Amino acid sequence: MAASDSEVDTSERNLRHRKRSGSKLRRVGSATEIDDAVRQEEQERKKQPDIPLHKPQDSLLSSGSGFDNYRGFLNLCIILLAMSNTRLVLENLIKYGILVDPISWISVFLKNPYSWPNLSLICVLNGFVFISLGIEKLLSKDIISEHLGFILKTLNILTIVICPVIVITIFRPNPVGSFAALGIYTQAFLKLISYHIVNKWCREAKRTKWRRKRGASTPAPRLKKMLKEKDLAEKEQNDVNGDIPKVDSTVVKYPDNINLKDMYYFLCAPTLCYELNFPRSARIRKRFVIRRIIEIVFLIQLMLGLVQQWIVPTVMNAVKPFNEMDLKRMVERILKLAIPNHFIWLLFFYCFFHSLLNLIGELICFADREFYRDWWNSETVDYFWKNWNIPVHRWAKRHIYAPMRRRGYSAIQAAIAVFLLSAIFHEYLVSVPLHMFRLWAFAGMMAQVPFQYITSQFFHGAYGNSAVWISLIIGQPVCVLMYFHDYYVINMIATTNATTSAI
Repeated sequence: MAASDSEVDTSERNLRHRKRSGSKLRRVGSATEIDDAVRQEEQERKKQPDIPLHKPQDSLLSSGSGFDNYRGFLNLCIILLAMSNTRLVLENLIKYGILVDPISWISVFLKNPYSWPNLSLICVLNGFVFISLGIEKLLSKDIISEHLGFILKTLNILTIVICPVIVITIFRPNPVGSFAALGIYTQAFLKLISYHIVNKWCREAKRTKWRRKRGASTPAPRLKKMLKEKDLAEKEQNDVNGDIPKVDSTVVKYPDNINLKDMYYFLCAPTLCYELNFPRSARIRKRFVIRRIIEIVFLIQLMLGLVQQWIVPTVMNAVKPFNEMDLKRMVERILKLAIPNHFIWLLFFYCFFHSLLNLIGELICFADREFYRDWWNSETVDYFWKNWNIPVHRWAKRHIYAPMRRRGYSAIQAAIAVFLLSAIFHEYLVSVPLHMFRLWAFAGMMAQVPFQYITSQFFHGAYGNSAVWISLIIGQPVCVLMYFHDYYVINMIATTNATTSAI
């Protein structure tokens, strides 16, 4: 069928060509006769003294040409991007000089006992871990009821979120260390929720199995005799071979998983979803570990250098336009900050999701290394959020989205709940270290819900992918400038007032 369609299309193009050239058309009764006539005419043309060079065809850039190899234009874009960024780098060096100073970063973390990286909070976190493990121990032995266990688990998990807020508010450590500590606490919060839920599933399954076993009927005499003969045959075979019956000791079953080693393995594992039996790799690849360590060290230094050399001057120069509400200058500052900010974000993605998580997985023999998928090909916001951070996506789908769907909530309601929790934690990770509450991160995350609908309905293919990239490139600098402006104004006013009072 495809071949006949192509033949018909060729015939139609030939007919149009003959009409344009002014040649006479013969009266024919079918497409086959048309093809025969065209072929005969082509043979006659080839016998002419002038060698035919022209044939019906479209230009390469026309949509109907079928041409799709634009690799040269892609290389051109890469060269132009490299040249424009090189010009910006040279402009920055000429204007500000070399601002990179690794020693200053070390002093930031060591200037007070609560700054590297809030070690007091991280040490306290172990207490919450022990409490969760103790509660699960009591529940596995039926010492406390499920209702009391639920209350104790809820109080313990909520305290994990509240405790760092109190400590950071009272002692006011530097924001960098506070952000690192809050990140660890957030991971522990999500992991312990998954830990308790999965162990509850195991208890319910165990009790259901026990009830079924208790209510099962007694095996028939013939079946009992067959089972006894089978056991005797297996025992005789083992005695002959001198082997011990094989027991699969690698599979952990509930409640054997309730121990300190299993708990801390899960806390160190690069995942947020708990399982009794994680897939394990056979060995640790030393070369792989060395490569990942080199990548982490190099990329961290590169990101810190870019922040000092490029981000800080641009952000400092954006304070005045934002104070004066100069719209043109504000847009210019946002666009100027967009390139280095997005470049650092890409470096952070590779450093964290590829280098660091792979390093942790390799060191503890954690075999599941799917930390991300091809989010760069996202044509909708929904596809991006499902594929750029697989651990968080799996946790949200397993413990929020799927339970809500099973209880009758719509897909939109469940998705809004996921985005709402994500928005709360984004604001939590930014507002608490900066000691201010502005809701810029919260608003940015919640804006993804209508933007997701817009991209899925009105943008498709390359247009949808471009819309996702633009939202990533422009959205982040806006939030960065908003928070920095507010943080700078608050601290500048506080410093000015303190100086005035002293005078």
